[in-house]
Amino acid sequence: MSFNFEFSRDASEKKQELYRAIEAISYGESDLIANLSNASAVIKLAYENTNWVGFYIFKDKELVLGPFQGKPACIRIPLGKGVCGTAAETKEIRLVPDVHKFPGHIACDSASNSEIVLPIIKNGALFGVLDMDSPSLSYFTEEDKDILSYAVEAIEKFI
Repeated sequence: MSFNFEFSRDASEKKQELYRAIEAISYGESDLIANLSNASAVIKLAYENTNWVGFYIFKDKELVLGPFQGKPACIRIPLGKGVCGTAAETKEIRLVPDVHKFPGHIACDSASNSEIVLPIIKNGALFGVLDMDSPSLSYFTEEDKDILSYAVEAIEKFI
């Protein structure tokens, strides 16, 4: 099976396209790792200027590295530490224009300059986070929070 995903620059179109792409790529597949792997690949395609897109899964009171696209990453992140741990602990999206100014930032890739982290919640409980890094400062926007929140809704359907 082959997929050819292209994404609009228009935010409202991109939001719908990304949601549909995640639904299509996971349709009929029950394996969580396979679905998260493909979701990270699809999201990376939608956001060209990213150097890391992936998931951290909440296990045993910490975040553990899950499927991703990019360079090797930190394996375990305690709740409340760094952007991912803070987003997980508060269950709130973190949009960070300059990671070097974020208190306690964990630098897994020195090329990363901005980051967005979205908590993934299933049945009221923290499942994990979607983490995205860009080498550009202020790459992610309020529009991206909206687009990616919708993508997370598609992901929450298969977890």
